[in-house]
Amino acid sequence: MESTARQVRVDVLGPVRLTIGGRPVHLPPYTRRLLLRLVAAEGEAVSVRTLRRDVWGLAAEPRHLAQRGRNEVQKRVFELRRALETAGSGVGARILRTDQVPTARGPETTYRLLLETGELDCAEFAAWVNGALRAAPAEAARKLTEALALFRGAPLADAAAEEFAEPLAQRLLALRESARRELIRCHLELGRSDLALPLAERTAVEHPHDTATADLLGELRIRLRRERGGDLLRYRLPDLPVEIAVVRGDLFDQTDANLVVGFTDTFDTHTGRDSVISLQSVQGQLVDRLFGGSTRELDGRLRPGLRSVAPVGTESVRDKPRGKRVRYPIGTVVPVPLDGGRRVFATAYSFLGNDLVARSGLAELHLALDRLWPSVARYGLHKPVAVPLLGAGLARIVELRKDQLITMIIDTFLEHCRREPRTAPELRLVLHPDDLSLIDLGTVEKHLFALAPDRGR
Repeated sequence: MESTARQVRVDVLGPVRLTIGGRPVHLPPYTRRLLLRLVAAEGEAVSVRTLRRDVWGLAAEPRHLAQRGRNEVQKRVFELRRALETAGSGVGARILRTDQVPTARGPETTYRLLLETGELDCAEFAAWVNGALRAAPAEAARKLTEALALFRGAPLADAAAEEFAEPLAQRLLALRESARRELIRCHLELGRSDLALPLAERTAVEHPHDTATADLLGELRIRLRRERGGDLLRYRLPDLPVEIAVVRGDLFDQTDANLVVGFTDTFDTHTGRDSVISLQSVQGQLVDRLFGGSTRELDGRLRPGLRSVAPVGTESVRDKPRGKRVRYPIGTVVPVPLDGGRRVFATAYSFLGNDLVARSGLAELHLALDRLWPSVARYGLHKPVAVPLLGAGLARIVELRKDQLITMIIDTFLEHCRREPRTAPELRLVLHPDDLSLIDLGTVEKHLFALAPDRGR
C-alpha cells in the first residue's frame, strides 16, 4: 500500500520556514521562534525554562506564574506538533520529542527536535559539502554548487542577534566560506575561471578586509583576462546551450572556430593586378591568409558547393569585362573546407555591380543570415563560429549603426538556435581594434542583458 506521508522540510538558511509536501505552513510568531530555537539546539534537549528565556525573553518568572509559562510553552509545542502531523500520522511525535529529566527541583519537561538530513536544509548543506570533499573535481563542483544554492540569506536570520543562535550560525557561515573556496578550486581545476570569479567577488564583498580573499580575487581577474584574451563582452544564455562573445582581434586568428566571410553574388575572388576584390576586405584577406594568395585554390574549393546552386543569371563580357559573370542568389552559402576540420562559410549578401562596386541592404543581409545559420548547424561540426561585422565594410549597408548590425547578427543566430540548439556552442563576433571607437558596445551589452537578465553573472 502506498504511503501517504508527505515530506517535512525545515529551512533556516535564511528566514525560518516550514513546508509540508512542498507547501508552506503558516506558524504564529512564537511558534516559529520555538521551531528556530529547537533547530539551534541541534538535537539536544531544551528545557521549558530555557525556552521561556530564549523564545519569550523571560529570564525568570514568579512562582505563581511558572505554571502559566509552562502552559504557554506547551501550547506552542502543540501547535508545532499539530502542523507536523499534517505530513502523516505519527510524524509530529517522531520529530518533536518530549522528555522528563530529573533536577534538584524535581522532574523537568524538555523538548527535542529530531529531523533527518533531508528534512533540514542546514543538515543537507553540511552533507553536500562533506560529500564534495571526497569527490573528484567535476562531481565536487556539482555538489558544492547545490549546497551553496540552499542559502536564501543569513543562517538563522530570524535570530541573528540571539545568543542561542550564534554557535550554529557561525559554524554554517564558516562552512559556507570553506565550500566557496573549495568550489573556486574545483572550477580552476576544471578550467572554468569564469565560474570561479563570481564566488571570489561575493566573498570579497562579505570580507572586505581579508587580504587573502583580495589576493585571490586579483589573481582570478588576471587569469580570466589572460584566458579570454580580447573578450569585450561574453554572455551565456540561460535557456540555450550557447554563448555570445564580442571580441577584439583578427578574424583569421580564431583558429578554434569556423569562420564566416561575406561574398558578393558572383563569388569573385581575384585580388591581384586589376583586382575585382579589394585586398583590404575580409574576403581579400581570406585569399591571402588561408590560401597563400592563391585564388585558384579558393575557387577550387568553392566550385563543388556552387554546382548545386541554380544561377540567377549570367553577365556578358561586354557588361562585365572583369571577374566572374555567373550570378547566384543572395543568401547562397558555401561551406569551404579547411585543414583541421574547420569551415569557412562563404556567404553571399551583396550584389556586385558591373562597375565592380558591392552593394547590399538590410533585406539582403537578413536573408543571408537566415540562410547562414542552417548551414552552420549542418556542416559546422558544432564548433564555435566567428563572424566579422558583416555589412560594415565595402558592402556599404548604411541603414544601421555598427552596434545595430551586431545585435542583428546576434538576434538571427539566437532565433535559429531556438529551433536548433546544436547550431554552434558559441557565436563570436570579431571586431577589428580600429572599429572599436565607432561602436557603442554599451548598447550591445544592454541588448544582451535584456535577453538574459537572470544569467547570474
